[in-house]
Amino acid sequence: MTAPTISSLRVNGATLHYEVRGRGPLVLLIPGGTGGAASFDGMAEDLAADGYTVVGYDPRGMSRSTLDDPDAEQHVAEHADDALRILDLLSPDEPALVFGASSGAIVALHLLTAHPERIARVVTHEPPVVEVLPDAAEHRALVARVQDTFRTRGLMPAMAVFAAGLKKDGDTKDGDTKDRDTKGGDTAEPEAGPGLPPRAAARAEQTMADLPYFVGRIVPGFMSYAPDIRRLEGLSDRLVIAGGRDSRGELPYRSAAFLAECLGTELQHFPGGHVGLTTHPAEFGELLRKAFRS
Repeated sequence: MTAPTISSLRVNGATLHYEVRGRGPLVLLIPGGTGGAASFDGMAEDLAADGYTVVGYDPRGMSRSTLDDPDAEQHVAEHADDALRILDLLSPDEPALVFGASSGAIVALHLLTAHPERIARVVTHEPPVVEVLPDAAEHRALVARVQDTFRTRGLMPAMAVFAAGLKKDGDTKDGDTKDRDTKGGDTAEPEAGPGLPPRAAARAEQTMADLPYFVGRIVPGFMSYAPDIRRLEGLSDRLVIAGGRDSRGELPYRSAAFLAECLGTELQHFPGGHVGLTTHPAEFGELLRKAFRS
């Protein structure tokens, strides 16, 4: 694997870590959950070899991107402004291609609606924009329950409640989550252990370190976001909404499918489930390149 060029960018209230590979039209990769630039390692090099300048970064507060105020509330618009700052720095004269995964897909949607002149095409994979759903009130209650569990019982019980609410059978009460997978849908990484390669072990350790911030700051700030449907309708010719082949019925997939229906566009299917870019990086990257070119 070719080592990326690593840099930092000072933005309002934070310092962003970002990584650049290749040369050509700019592709900005916006990670979701507790993922950072490293979550794109499996496909970033192939994209760069295909003639793109590929940029991944750690969102503010995650991994190597530090906040001036660690307790600051997080807002989609501010995260989208961070992405804009990167575009302005690295592609000041040309619109960019953008990919966003999960919570990063929400950022990408806002970036498109707020600054369409900076975007050539956006591919969003399972943005959990639950406010578009007819049963949005149930999911607001889920987020409230996650926050309450986090405050009263701690991180892993809160993650269990959250993970259960994302699954196909929907939201459950605290007592029903004992045997559930405690990693949320967009935070799945290898569990730390002696058998992991050093790079994977480091990612697993960083994932765990970032989970409190994700649960306490990102989940409530992002899952309350309501996209501007009317604005997106006018920009739908440059927007691709995607879902995982294996995640039909799960909450992020439902949100993506309903948003595509609202916009009158076809939901594209990518390999794997909610974290298909991690589990199927080569096939995922190939479909992403096709989506950018279509």
